[in-house]
Amino acid sequence: MKYTLEQAKELAANNNISYPMLMAFIEVETGGRGFDAKTGKILIQFEPAWFRKKAPYAPSGVWSVNKVDVQAKEWQAFNDAFAKDPNAAMEATSWGLPQIMGFHWKRLGYASVGAMVDDFKKGEYFQLLALIRFIKSDPRLFSAMKRLDFHTIASIYNGSGYKDLAAKYGREPYNISLEKAYKKWLNK
Repeated sequence: MKYTLEQAKELAANNNISYPMLMAFIEVETGGRGFDAKTGKILIQFEPAWFRKKAPYAPSGVWSVNKVDVQAKEWQAFNDAFAKDPNAAMEATSWGLPQIMGFHWKRLGYASVGAMVDDFKKGEYFQLLALIRFIKSDPRLFSAMKRLDFHTIASIYNGSGYKDLAAKYGREPYNISLEKAYKKWLNK
């Protein structure tokens, strides 16, 4: 189920979240999509470092060398990890439109990480609802979004090393991308 911009505006207003900030967040995370246009599969980012923390006993395999942001490769790595430890693999993956890590399942009110993934697979609208719960469940993130503190938002959502990571991969830092997207959405 795809969400409409009117639904996003209403959800933002009802939850005291800036609509341009909410949409900027979605745009920067996934370009505004929760599913791969080619395959129809939910967008994922499998994180080997998190899988190592969640399943330190898992033997190396395809999962351990995942360093790309190509969906076909992400799914290969995820499926390899899932075969070794399903829950750890789902917890070590960011999901859908908001790219929320699976290990946040309890914080978002799900009974299990599998329940979170199943809900996200139902559609982008459900992913948007989860993103709003995620924002509101973190007072620092919620406050930073209200203050338009792009650096703090980036630090909370992508870790304090987000600038170094951007430099390593030759990308624009998250805070700058977020601010640009926010300004774009101000007029929509």
